[in-house]
Amino acid sequence: MTKSRIAIVGAGAAGCFCAVNVKENFPQCEVFIFESGLKPMQKLALTGGGRCNLTNTFDDVVSLDSVYPRGEKLLKRLFYTFDQNSAVSWFESHDISLYAQDDHRVFPVSNSALDVVNKLQIMLNKLGVWLFTGKKVTAVKKSETDESLEICFSDSSSDFFDKVIVTTGGCSKSLLYQSLLDLGVEMDSPVPSLFSFKIKSNILTHLMGASVEHAVTKIAGTKFSSEGGLLVTHFGMSGPAVLKLSSYAARFLADNNYKCDLIVNWLGVSEDEIRSQVENIVKQNPNKNIISVHPKNLTQRLWEYLVSKMEVEPQRKYSELGKKNVNKIVSILSADIYHVSGRGQFKDEFVTCGGVLQKSVNTKTLESKAVKNLYFAGEVLDIDGVTGGFNLQAAWTTAYVVASGLFD
Repeated sequence: MTKSRIAIVGAGAAGCFCAVNVKENFPQCEVFIFESGLKPMQKLALTGGGRCNLTNTFDDVVSLDSVYPRGEKLLKRLFYTFDQNSAVSWFESHDISLYAQDDHRVFPVSNSALDVVNKLQIMLNKLGVWLFTGKKVTAVKKSETDESLEICFSDSSSDFFDKVIVTTGGCSKSLLYQSLLDLGVEMDSPVPSLFSFKIKSNILTHLMGASVEHAVTKIAGTKFSSEGGLLVTHFGMSGPAVLKLSSYAARFLADNNYKCDLIVNWLGVSEDEIRSQVENIVKQNPNKNIISVHPKNLTQRLWEYLVSKMEVEPQRKYSELGKKNVNKIVSILSADIYHVSGRGQFKDEFVTCGGVLQKSVNTKTLESKAVKNLYFAGEVLDIDGVTGGFNLQAAWTTAYVVASGLFD
């Protein structure tokens, strides 16, 4: 261990956090990070709208599979070593004060992602980690003489290391990804997760910026559903109700070329509850026009749009509706259908579904079962979560587990 050379491929959140913890745990080791981009932790600097949603309190999480569509079983085991409370303690012990919002998301008190990036950068420098940017790794190979590993770079150079930790995120089209497959590492091809939906509709486009605090979204013909805030954008729909749905159904959507029918329940309650709300409005406002009174969860602008879809005369009085028109209102509010024609990229983060399979790694150390001294952390593993700090928590957890167990 005294002279061990450790290579980390990828200078994202997981890679830099792992490097810091390797040096803190094993200061004798030489640690090298190789990053193909020009700056480290570029994605980390953008998370949480630039505020850095570091983790989540998990206070309203009943089961991990509700926030981790993939990898929840592995994470459940790893959380015994390093969970969200461990992450909070770690950052606060390293002079990053944190606070939790009412929605359970955790941010630095400064509300600045750059403070987190700069702190990790300072620690890398202080601990003597060698960071090389613009240095693209194209392959990992086994040594023919010992248990070391050879890393090959795009400039045709190469070097040998005692241990290699891959923290590259999703990389299905890269040469490195193919080299890992060639080594016998079992992987599912990564596909996008956490994205908004493109919906072609001129009328919907004019509704840009309209939102509801709580809606339920479903993909027609499947069991995939989600709930949360819903936002109408200039090209379709976004917000937690859509982003979480895209995460749950990531593989299905990829297989179907990101085309499906989206069912929106605008009030986020059962059809019976919606019918009861509509009937109460009718009863309490018999002489008012339909367009002038709406469910309290909806804005006037959104209500006018929905009424236009119902094909009900907006100036008609509620007392003149009749059962048929009440059914139209209930139908639109509970099961409004839109055709999704593609995906948009979530502006704050880009997450992938897929990667190194749990069965391909030692679940205690995240070392490859196929290749000794090869480890994985972060999004390169088949672990991904919904929005809310869960993906960064997975990065901290897996990186810490690798860093602490390198010489077990």
